[in-house]
Amino acid sequence: MSTIISPIPIGVQDCWNRIGVNGDQSCERLAQHVHCRNCDVYAAAAQQNLQRTVSDDYKKEWAAHFRQVATDNQQQDASCLVFRVGREWLSLPTRMFVSVAPIAKPHRLPHRSSRGLSGIVNVGGTLYPCMSLADLLGIDDSEGEAATHRHTFARLLLTQWEDQAYALPVADLHGLLRYASSQMQAPAATINKGLSRFLTGVITHDDMRIGVLDETLIGYQLARTLR
Repeated sequence: MSTIISPIPIGVQDCWNRIGVNGDQSCERLAQHVHCRNCDVYAAAAQQNLQRTVSDDYKKEWAAHFRQVATDNQQQDASCLVFRVGREWLSLPTRMFVSVAPIAKPHRLPHRSSRGLSGIVNVGGTLYPCMSLADLLGIDDSEGEAATHRHTFARLLLTQWEDQAYALPVADLHGLLRYASSQMQAPAATINKGLSRFLTGVITHDDMRIGVLDETLIGYQLARTLR
């Protein structure tokens, strides 16, 4: 059965499909909001969409869809956040992340030169240790941008491991992705050793090959670097 797509209600201005992230990205608000989902215009359209009248045919289609027995390919039992460091698309489990913030320049800490610790950053009045995944994983983050055919925006990923929060700068953010853990593949032998020892596998999404980072190893390395 094909995916059911709800039409955009009459009267809703779907600017995100024309000048936003799904369009030509010419909207002057993108620089401020980074993504359309952070804009009040998008939020107002979502509210209007949720308040629309749902037809009986639409209900019947979804009822038929959910009555189908799930196949192995449909059992997406894992969720991750996908981001890019250098040219490498990587992911960590969704549960590790607290929020996403605009990129900020870290301030160096005196007498601290641990590899991977870039300094501290101020996000909304709270100070976070800024950790470089590029340094920890042996990735050259000076390499040119991946061919995404769209504008990219560097971000800070605010993450929590045990009782400590961290800020992780990334070159680009793809977003949340659900996948079937049974479909995960072994990392390619050509991946650099610094990165490969932190990977549990690789998943494929569209034309992207995404390295799945080991949550425990990354958390341990972050904590160790901060000591």
